[in-house]
Amino acid sequence: MSAISASEKVDGFTRKSMRKAQKQRKSQGSSQYRTQSAPVELSPLPQLKDAPSTEQQELFTQKLQQCCMLFDFFDSVTDLKSKEIKRATLNELVDYVSTNRGVLVESTYPEITNMISTNIFRSLPPSDNPDFDPEEDEPTLEAAWPHIQLVYEFLLRFLENPDFQPSIAKRYIDQKFVLQLLELFDSEDPRERDFLKTILHRIYGKFLGLRAFIRKQINNIFLRFVYETEHFNGVAELLEILGSIINGFALPLKAEHKQFLMKVLIPLHTAKGLALFHAQLAYCVVQFLEKDPTLTEPVIRGLLKFWPKTCSQKEVMFLGEIEEILDVIEPTQFKKIQEPLFKQISRCVANPHFQVAERALYFWNNEYILSLIEENIDKILPIMFGNLYRISKEHWNPTIVALVYNVLKTLMEMNCTLFDELTSSYKADRQREKKKEQERDELWKKLDELRLSNSTLVQNNSHGPPSIQNNNTTTTTTTAAAVIVRATPRTGAATLPPSLQTLTTQTWAFQPARASHVPNDDGYPLFTL
Repeated sequence: MSAISASEKVDGFTRKSMRKAQKQRKSQGSSQYRTQSAPVELSPLPQLKDAPSTEQQELFTQKLQQCCMLFDFFDSVTDLKSKEIKRATLNELVDYVSTNRGVLVESTYPEITNMISTNIFRSLPPSDNPDFDPEEDEPTLEAAWPHIQLVYEFLLRFLENPDFQPSIAKRYIDQKFVLQLLELFDSEDPRERDFLKTILHRIYGKFLGLRAFIRKQINNIFLRFVYETEHFNGVAELLEILGSIINGFALPLKAEHKQFLMKVLIPLHTAKGLALFHAQLAYCVVQFLEKDPTLTEPVIRGLLKFWPKTCSQKEVMFLGEIEEILDVIEPTQFKKIQEPLFKQISRCVANPHFQVAERALYFWNNEYILSLIEENIDKILPIMFGNLYRISKEHWNPTIVALVYNVLKTLMEMNCTLFDELTSSYKADRQREKKKEQERDELWKKLDELRLSNSTLVQNNSHGPPSIQNNNTTTTTTTAAAVIVRATPRTGAATLPPSLQTLTTQTWAFQPARASHVPNDDGYPLFTL
């Protein structure tokens, strides 16, 4: 085994660096094309603009058929002339469909859809990098993009042409066509996904019979992404399409739409790569709440259920989404969720990660949220006060401390009386806690003294005459081998249970032990010596 391969096995960073270097050296691509046994030669056809009008339709069909020829772009030196002829022909077709009227007759629809399907529909191979991280790694770009881009452009112009007839096109742009289109959203090339997003949106708008099918298939993609694969490159683009679809939903919302929100969109927040599509996801959620404010409570509770516990980046995103929701929330709905919501916000404010705490404290810069807090200050202030007061004294970050002082000042101005009551109560609680700590320390000192006295007694007995030692192991009165000391809840004084207040005459094998904590059923500590 070579030194390099051994390094690859041991060092993950080295392996990743070498893989990136190899990618830079090779031509990137993702599609697998049928290769010809011999070089393909395309012959240039006459220009459409130069042909007589009576021959243009036939020439248009010939050019569509010519563009069905596929080329291997992994080999950059083969079929150069034919590749250029096809590229020029595709450019000409795009211009022809964009600028001319009456070119989309019924006979051209099957030829057009066949050319499009032949060029864009293909199996996407697995990623070259099994550890692909969309946030850090460069995507694998489509090697055949010079041709595929023009085919997408042609499809878009075809759908937007004033002469386009959905009644004819629906025979060819059917459920199978849409399903293949949706599969392409998993392409790593962001340029391709951007075209697909626009095209799918046009199809959704023009083909009423395909709308329910498109929504259902997007639903299936998301469910598979959340619960099975945890990988799909086109989630952000599909959510962007859904944002405009949701905006057009009629009122009242159908049960299937509400179910999609609660069973699909809310669980999407648990995905590992949330940062890649969170903006689009939050937009969809807010669109639903603007359509139907009664969904606010289940949505907020759903977000609280999936609130991240260990990922600060996701927690900051959740807080941003909560603020977007609060911007559109109705006061009646706010009252229903204020207590669980502000308990979570209070925990975020006390978070040692300064970005989480800072994002939560920024809520008090929002005028509408401030008005909601002021209307419900008697409920919210008791929830927030303890953590705010504590971190104003203890937080390590001076920026957070300054923000907390501003928040406390704002809350005090809203209800000075309640603020003073909570301050007094908080200080009294702190005094009680300090007193309990002192009592606990005193108890441990007494336990140490008792242990030392027992150790001295044991040492004295062990150096006595043999006859006395024998009596100690049979019937002579001995010191208890274990003493249980209970801390009383009020005074903290150490008292012995009655059964152990006098010396016993049992025969015990003596083993001196250090004090150790033993749990007790009533909540007060037991200690064993």
